[in-house]
Amino acid sequence: MNAPLSLQAVQCKGLRKHFGEGDARVEVLRGVDFQARLGEMTFLVGPSGCGKTTLISVIAGLLDPSDGDLQVLDSRHAEMKAQERILFRRRNLGFVFQQYNLLPSLTAAENAAVPLIADGMKRNLAVKKATDLLDRLGLGHKAAAMPRVLSGGQQQRVALARALVHEPRLIICDEPTAALDHKTGESVMELLATAALAPQRAVIVVTHDNRVFHYAHTIAHMDDGVVVRSESRH
Repeated sequence: MNAPLSLQAVQCKGLRKHFGEGDARVEVLRGVDFQARLGEMTFLVGPSGCGKTTLISVIAGLLDPSDGDLQVLDSRHAEMKAQERILFRRRNLGFVFQQYNLLPSLTAAENAAVPLIADGMKRNLAVKKATDLLDRLGLGHKAAAMPRVLSGGQQQRVALARALVHEPRLIICDEPTAALDHKTGESVMELLATAALAPQRAVIVVTHDNRVFHYAHTIAHMDDGVVVRSESRH
């Protein structure tokens, strides 16, 4: 039985996404039923190419679904104007991309502070808050460093700080431990797990790293464009 909508951060019903038309049409999502509850961390797992990254991109509003119903924090992207969707995403979502997408002309702390500055916080206060968060991620000593001198794992932690710094209600992470050693990966997952325990926040993690599965409250297994099963790990 589905939980009441008030307990759901994300609810997808029959969600579909295709790219191209005619002979070039590719069905990536084939009718996904998926939900993520507030106060929990939900893992999305499955083989490469099964549609995980496309699904979280649709949930985040970075891609439009081709069909189906999607509600995020009791709102529907389809009912929002373009500017409303941008503001909704800025205020409510934190997204960690696999490619990190750091701005090369900004320091690590400035990169992490971008969501706060975009929302109107004074730059010095935003950078201070971002630096404090980087310190919790073991990167306080790299706050003034430029992205080009950071390792892949360090860049990933800066991207994570950027996703967490404005305390969004929905945090979505695409392979957050992929470039990290086990000890650092555990510290990142501890931070995400703490964030997920907030009653009005949810965390969705796409991962192949079975070493961190014990952090999940629910694991949704995807294959060939659909969620084939979900298991609760309370």
